[in-house]
Amino acid sequence: MEETTDSLKRRTAGTLKWNVIDRVATQLLYAVTGVVLARELSQDDFGLVGAVLIFQAFASLLVDGGFSYALIQRKSPTQTDYSTVLWFNLAMAATLYAAAWAAAPLIAGCFGGDMRLVPLTRVMFLTLVLNASASVQCYRLTKLMDVRMIAVANSLGLVAGAIAGIALALAGAGAWAIVWQSIMVAAVKSATLWMSGSWRPSWTFSFAALRSYMGVGARMMFTSFLNTLFLNIYSFFVGNRVGMTSLGYYTQGDKWSKMGVQSLSQVVSSSFLPALSAVQDDDARMQRLVRRMNRFTAYLLFPATLGLAAVATPVFHALFGTKWDPSIALFQMLLVRGVFTVLNSLYGNYILARGHARAMVWLEILRDGAAILALIATLPQLACSTPADPVAGLRVMLWGQIAASAITWAATLLVAARCTGIRPGAFIADLAPYLALTLLIVPLMFLAGGFTSSPLAACVVECTLAVGIYVGANSLAGSRIQAELFEYLRKKKA
Repeated sequence: MEETTDSLKRRTAGTLKWNVIDRVATQLLYAVTGVVLARELSQDDFGLVGAVLIFQAFASLLVDGGFSYALIQRKSPTQTDYSTVLWFNLAMAATLYAAAWAAAPLIAGCFGGDMRLVPLTRVMFLTLVLNASASVQCYRLTKLMDVRMIAVANSLGLVAGAIAGIALALAGAGAWAIVWQSIMVAAVKSATLWMSGSWRPSWTFSFAALRSYMGVGARMMFTSFLNTLFLNIYSFFVGNRVGMTSLGYYTQGDKWSKMGVQSLSQVVSSSFLPALSAVQDDDARMQRLVRRMNRFTAYLLFPATLGLAAVATPVFHALFGTKWDPSIALFQMLLVRGVFTVLNSLYGNYILARGHARAMVWLEILRDGAAILALIATLPQLACSTPADPVAGLRVMLWGQIAASAITWAATLLVAARCTGIRPGAFIADLAPYLALTLLIVPLMFLAGGFTSSPLAACVVECTLAVGIYVGANSLAGSRIQAELFEYLRKKKA
């Protein structure tokens, strides 16, 4: 048993390492490209692409069908299983692309009949087919906890996309720079995975295999559908009610906040779910693993999100000047909401590893119900936005969403506690030290940043101070998570 535990720990650590490398490389490349595009393109350009991305998010979800979760959750998928899911994804992608081509004028009609959206939609939706072609390669490597080539493929795709996007932006292509950046990312990633991997599909399609995944897959697809609705409904109403310029500000705040939030959420899901599935029948090991995952996530989550919110103004000014100042408050609020997003994703792993996909559906219904009620309550306030303050109504809307996210987090925690047999208070105790320390550091960051007028210097001073205090305080407190993380890094370096 002990040897099995050590082996699982090594595999989980290796998976976590490559997922972190993947996320860091991805965000660095996205950041470099994003800074250039934000400087060269207008708020209106970002608003146009943001409008297309609302509909693309739902189409991407339907392509997957929830089978990624089902394949990873199952202990031993077969060659027939992988092949069937690949052919299903490709067929769905082709069908949805044809539908998007025909529906492009209707999409434009949702945003004041702006016909610039028609060609943008028809080209952007090509990413559906490209991403579908690489889907099973990613699922299989994730299931094997061998994600190194996923990290490499993502990085190569982002480099190619950066070159295409920056070149087109400098050439004056406007919104098309972002569209072709997305196409290049998806194409190069897919090509890299197919050329580097040894797996090839069989020319078989098993309805029996597809049906066997329908239970978990359908529930998770419905859950993901509601989640996607939850994430994109705000962009729709902003673009529909306030206009493309305000949507551009919201898109920038949302994009930069998601770079951190989604990275943490994806690292948690990709690294932890396979390990949890491996011990799903052993209550004691499951509970030990859950407590460690709680503490590790809290150790990274709170300083990463709340610390970034604290340094938001000098970061935006150092990167963009004052062009995107209205996005700063939105960025900070979205990071606060992102704390609940990551924790809900973490707790969802525990619930799913236990096979309670039905509970995930009900939790998603609760989350979206709370979000919709908050949206209905704050929607009239969108009219508060004016040319002088184009995001005034958006700030009110986001306060409502933060409250709804907090309610959903509490419900998800209770369900996760019941599924794992761990008291809710223990979940809170795992988070509390890291949250408290971060909340003590944040005011010191604001204070330190006030001693310099240079945005770049303020970023350096605030971040250096925060990291020094956080690491030092955890060392003095004897944090096992930090000690184990540093020990792992030292072994890898040696």
